[in-house]
Amino acid sequence: MNCPTNLTYSKSHEWVKKEEGSVLIGLTDFAQSELGDLVFVNLPEVGDSVTAGEALGDVESVKAVSDIFSPVSGTVSEVNEELLDHPEMINEAPYDAWLIRVTEVTEEEELLDAEAYEAHCEAESEG
Repeated sequence: MNCPTNLTYSKSHEWVKKEEGSVLIGLTDFAQSELGDLVFVNLPEVGDSVTAGEALGDVESVKAVSDIFSPVSGTVSEVNEELLDHPEMINEAPYDAWLIRVTEVTEEEELLDAEAYEAHCEAESEG
């Protein structure tokens, strides 16, 4: 399992990359491998608000439709439009295929470092 140490992670399998004044959010390698081949991505629009712990959109795989949960509260300032036509990019390179950029962050969930996230995934796989 690939978990870059420069990112933080939510227990619902989203990654967070903090940049100056904004946060990038994407799906983890663990999430994309569990979901299988992604065929559709539904994302919010620029200007929409997202709330920590609530669904910001969803992904459809050959197996099922799964919600994507926002690890932060704030305003969507950018959407990775490329994923709308090429959702498979998440399967191919989950840490390059960011979903949305959030600014005006007012709240964030408890986020895990790479080591804690790996332990969380192992426990979930065994359970």
